[in-house]
Amino acid sequence: MTVAEARRIDLSAFLRSRRERITPEMVDLAPGPRRRTPGLRREEVAQLAGVGVTWYTWLEQGRPINASPQVLDAISRTLRLDSAERHHLYRLAGQAADPVPVDSGQVTPEMQGILDRLGDMPACVSNSRCDVLAWNDAYAALFPELVAAPEGERNSLWQACVRPEPTTRLLDRDHELARAVAVFRGAYSRHTDSRCWQDFVRRLSAESAEFARLWARQDVADPGPRVKRYKHRELGGLRFSTTSLTAMPEIRLIVYTPMDDKTCRAMSELMSMRESAR
Repeated sequence: MTVAEARRIDLSAFLRSRRERITPEMVDLAPGPRRRTPGLRREEVAQLAGVGVTWYTWLEQGRPINASPQVLDAISRTLRLDSAERHHLYRLAGQAADPVPVDSGQVTPEMQGILDRLGDMPACVSNSRCDVLAWNDAYAALFPELVAAPEGERNSLWQACVRPEPTTRLLDRDHELARAVAVFRGAYSRHTDSRCWQDFVRRLSAESAEFARLWARQDVADPGPRVKRYKHRELGGLRFSTTSLTAMPEIRLIVYTPMDDKTCRAMSELMSMRESAR
């Protein structure tokens, strides 16, 4: 399968999933009798977007046709796509304005120095595929299984989907994991021609039925700050705000800031335990 064919398959699935979530009532259409499909019909999307029914049908079927930015804008408005979903649509349709940055995977000494100077604040350097490339002692103390994983599995999304009971367990897991997969899909659409990305999705789908189910939903989201709650096996509940800073194209510095005194004390204790174990 060529890169273009793979992208058209993704485009077809994405358009269908977004169409099926828009009900006729949401766009002031009568539901009508004998409606067999969830959401809008293809001809309704075409009518609302002002494009030909045959043309839109071919686009959703993944046929090799060209879509202009103006047409994609009209479809985006009709399907009520948010910013992340619109950018995803343009990339799949071959209308991305920006070149795909290179994911070098290189961690400079300056990056490691920043990590080490953060003390009790867990922090790591990650690429857009969620591979954890570097970390400080606080991050290793909080997520010991992740940093000890072999290189191909030293990945925050892989660990969240495949490892059922880590030392530090994410609460609100269903919601947070669904969002993580949506952010990952947004990055994936910039790398559909990468064998490494394709292999990662295939391997993780085979290992985790949960990931495969979430991946099939076609949800897309932009990365951003989060409040995350964890339960440590020995120290109980922990709360962090996570901040993601772009260090270079496709490389992020992610910092976990404790949100309360209990979490601060727990991190100090974890660091002491780690130091004693050396």
